[in-house]
Amino acid sequence: MRFGRCRPLTAVQQLVGLQHNPISAGQGRVRLGQLLWDFETRPTPLSRVYTLQIVYPQGRTPRVVVREPDLVALAGGRRLPHVYEQKPPHLCLYLPGTGEWDNSMRISVTIVPWAILWLFYFEEWLESDDWKGGGIHPKVHVNGC
Repeated sequence: MRFGRCRPLTAVQQLVGLQHNPISAGQGRVRLGQLLWDFETRPTPLSRVYTLQIVYPQGRTPRVVVREPDLVALAGGRRLPHVYEQKPPHLCLYLPGTGEWDNSMRISVTIVPWAILWLFYFEEWLESDDWKGGGIHPKVHVNGC
């Protein structure tokens, strides 16, 4: 019996998980070990619809990008909070290297709900100008959240 980390999930296993999770309903493919998944979501029934893309090179860290609407335009000149990149917005969903996420976890039940929650806090931030979604925010933003 082995103790410790579970076995990493392949990109194909991640694709199957996304295909069978109603909150991540969308479409995707795996090519050369890299998963691409596109889906639409709204964080609340009153929210706008967002189009997101998850890029997951097998065995590495998934990247979530908001394709539409343009979050930078919605921010009205303010820097987006809690992102790795401003354009296109690459969401910061967890702190890498802390074990909050690893490649044995299903993207469909971790990354997808975390992205939807991020959008909820983003919409709140648009109104309040106060990021209430937590996380580590260094004073100087250099490719970090």
